[in-house]
Amino acid sequence: MNFDDLGLSQPVLQALSVQGYTTPTPIQQQAIPLILEGRDIMGIAQTGTGKTAAFTLPSIDNLRKSDRGAPKKSCRMLVLAPTRELAGQIAKSAQEYGALSGLSVAFIVGGTSVGKDRQKLARGVDILVATPGRLVDLVDQRALTLHGVETLVLDEADQMLDLGFIHALRKIVSWLPKERQTLLFSATMPKSIRDLASNYLNNPAQVSVAPQSTTAEKVDQYVCFVSQPEKQALLTMSLRKGLQSGEMDRVLVFTRTKHGADRVVKKLAQQGIEANAIHGNKSQPQRERALGEFRKGKVRVLVATDIAARGIDIPGVSHVFNFELPNVAEQYVHRIGRTARAGATGMAIAFCASDERDYLRDIQRLTKVTLTQVPLPDSFRQEVERVGADPVRGPRPEGLSGRPRGRNPNAKITPRDGKPRRDSRGQQQRREDGEQRREGGEQRREGGRGRPEGGQPRRDGGKRHNAGGQPPKRNRGPRGGSQGRGPARSQG
Repeated sequence: MNFDDLGLSQPVLQALSVQGYTTPTPIQQQAIPLILEGRDIMGIAQTGTGKTAAFTLPSIDNLRKSDRGAPKKSCRMLVLAPTRELAGQIAKSAQEYGALSGLSVAFIVGGTSVGKDRQKLARGVDILVATPGRLVDLVDQRALTLHGVETLVLDEADQMLDLGFIHALRKIVSWLPKERQTLLFSATMPKSIRDLASNYLNNPAQVSVAPQSTTAEKVDQYVCFVSQPEKQALLTMSLRKGLQSGEMDRVLVFTRTKHGADRVVKKLAQQGIEANAIHGNKSQPQRERALGEFRKGKVRVLVATDIAARGIDIPGVSHVFNFELPNVAEQYVHRIGRTARAGATGMAIAFCASDERDYLRDIQRLTKVTLTQVPLPDSFRQEVERVGADPVRGPRPEGLSGRPRGRNPNAKITPRDGKPRRDSRGQQQRREDGEQRREGGEQRREGGRGRPEGGQPRRDGGKRHNAGGQPPKRNRGPRGGSQGRGPARSQG
């Protein structure tokens, strides 16, 4: 089957020809005819199988047919994405596919100029790609209305319907016309999210080309059991060998926390391996620069947190290293989906420490794939001695008293009463959980209203106003004598 057989218009077919696409993927074969008919869709397919084109191509044709024109300060098609990187990828694809259709495309995300976003929307656009937080901000500022939306798309719908975004999403949906087409696409769709999604769809057609939460068939998946302090030595050894031999092209390394990603980049630099980090603490220009250097091959190693697991669509990613296993099994599916895209092959290697075996078991249960175990390299011990164990996670040096500076969950602590006790594993877990909550705050800021995207925390200098709009007088209490704020004391 070719794209010609799906009923797409000639301008769209010509744009596809320019991009070199001739044969639709299974998700595109099933979804495109239904979307052209105006049906609501719930689409589930593995990452890298062409979901973006599956909803973009027919939607462009539907917009051309209606020929209503974009209303001022509004849009005709709204695409919501959970991360800035994913929003940028979708907008780029929409521009390429609609290049010959005369449709305007814009995308708005946090960390960019609000003034420029207002200018983009002043005349109206046909296709708007946005993260929820910035979209809500612009609607509240009356720079955007959603009364002209004909098609709503939720990409990575399982994340969009999760707690971090659901409140903003409900608000957005309340501003949309009831008569609209709604399209939901994702690689994973747990039952709880599926039930919630039904509230936004009208008699939807379900399109599924792979069992739920399965991983790409062309990704070879391996696991190596290694202690937490020695993971850095194993990663350094693997990258040095693979990059020098040419076995690795571009490599993605995933950590659970932002500080963990920065630490890995620093350690690799000390061993002469150049790498960039991308996570929620990075500014938008820093994130774009890191992705640009990775895409061009200038820097061949990119260390990322899960905020990037759904937004990187770069050809040539040959290997994905799970330096730390995700504590949410669905994230593993999206992580390794960054390789083996568009029909290519790839390799995913997981480093599993003893305290991560439960995460591994959850991943294998979800994906129904047993990861192939590989042994440690023959010269691994020498590499550990050369590189050294991670000083943050490594064992505490002998002879030191007091609370250890590291994160070894079994390190002894000698309190003031002189009785030794063992640091609980829960203490380490709480530290990691706290950092992951801060990492999740980046996504919640893109989906909610806790803090404007890319902005600074609201600071009013501690001033609070009374009902009359005036700041209350500060009552500092009596100071005695004539200088007191209250009545003067009697001198008698």
